[in-house]
Amino acid sequence: MTIRTILVDDEPLAIQGLELRLQDHEDVEIVDKCSNGREAIRSIKTHKPDLVFLDIQMPGFDGFSVVQGLMEVEPPLVVFVTAYSDHAIRAFEAQAVDYLLKPVEESRLADTLERVRQRLSDKRGQEEIEKLKGVLAEVAPDAAEGYAETGEAPSAGRYEKLINIKDRGQIFRVDVDTIERIDAAGDYMCIYTGQDTMILRETMKDLEKRLDPRRFQRVHRSTIVNLDLVRQVKPHTNGECFLVLDSGAQVKVSRSYRDVVARFVH
Repeated sequence: MTIRTILVDDEPLAIQGLELRLQDHEDVEIVDKCSNGREAIRSIKTHKPDLVFLDIQMPGFDGFSVVQGLMEVEPPLVVFVTAYSDHAIRAFEAQAVDYLLKPVEESRLADTLERVRQRLSDKRGQEEIEKLKGVLAEVAPDAAEGYAETGEAPSAGRYEKLINIKDRGQIFRVDVDTIERIDAAGDYMCIYTGQDTMILRETMKDLEKRLDPRRFQRVHRSTIVNLDLVRQVKPHTNGECFLVLDSGAQVKVSRSYRDVVARFVH
């Protein structure tokens, strides 16, 4: 993960010193250096950095004014840098990640960058969740609704690990990981686990709610496949294709579901 960074300070020696200390952190990429607040705002809007080290005391347009000038855009993470400690409370009120005193100590800088990495990791994780929500809204609306209700990504713990199947007068506890594919036959599901086939009385829609959509996807109106067990994709005519599964079974993917497979099978 590269941290795209802008340094802002009206003192060239201060920028030079901070730049020197940041060289020890290989994931930090300095994309610009600015000497005043107005220049900083233009640069931030242009480069859209992840992080800004922002001096507070600058003539005409101080660090707090820079933050206010970014209200209409998504702001980067900000670390205030100053020679005076009496601005600390205002710095944190401005949602700064941290507050560094000049001259910046290497150990404090390292601690600050760890905070930055954690914030960026959390933010990027949330962005991935939003992308997944968008995919699910198209291919698994029921799962997407579950996201909306909880505000969270579906974790593995929210879905079934074992499914009880009453078949041939017995109850089988089937490990979900072993399910290769599922075919619908009215209100019955044919559950294939490679070697065995069992019948479950349940609708496709209800069963889908119990399975993790990141792994189990429809590839046909009446077929769900465990994407972890797909070993080959074979193109076919008319925009269709076949998935070759671990057991050697081949499952036809209809044209309307081909994009779904392309998103998940790499």
